[in-house]
Amino acid sequence: MDKSKQKEVEELFTYVFSSSEGEKEGKLIGTLSSQLASRIDNNEIICFGVYEKETLTGSIFFTRLQFSRPIKVFMLAPVAVSPEHQRKGIGQLLINHGLSELKKRSVNVAVTYGDPSFYSKVGFEALSENVIQAPLKLSMPFGWLGQSLTGEPIPTIIERPVCVKEFNDPVYR
Repeated sequence: MDKSKQKEVEELFTYVFSSSEGEKEGKLIGTLSSQLASRIDNNEIICFGVYEKETLTGSIFFTRLQFSRPIKVFMLAPVAVSPEHQRKGIGQLLINHGLSELKKRSVNVAVTYGDPSFYSKVGFEALSENVIQAPLKLSMPFGWLGQSLTGEPIPTIIERPVCVKEFNDPVYR
């Protein structure tokens, strides 16, 4: 997806998170997704979406984490599928497609912060912050997850990464 889809992306994320987490969270994640969508460059910020009859029904973001060493690590967040289309495998399909695209770009590792029972379905496993730290201190470290995209073990990186500016707000911990 590209920057021209910013409004659609914001509306989807606002709707999805308002429906599941309440209006305040919906507004928060809607604003975050809008900010990310405004800077989609398919290099540092990548967005994928799925449509049904010209309506955006699901979308995901991958953003680059920067380390001092030359390694490509992307963070998956946020993820949204409209409530009417949930439990149909759309989220898993989007994530698997995104991971496949990252592999084509020689990305080494994908990380995310979320529900281990959901993300384990697409290959994510618990990730100790002794291996790769999250960009910000986490309020629920058990939700820090990762997967190697090279077939090799995830390398240990002893430094906190720099993330895209949109995630620098502590409210997203």
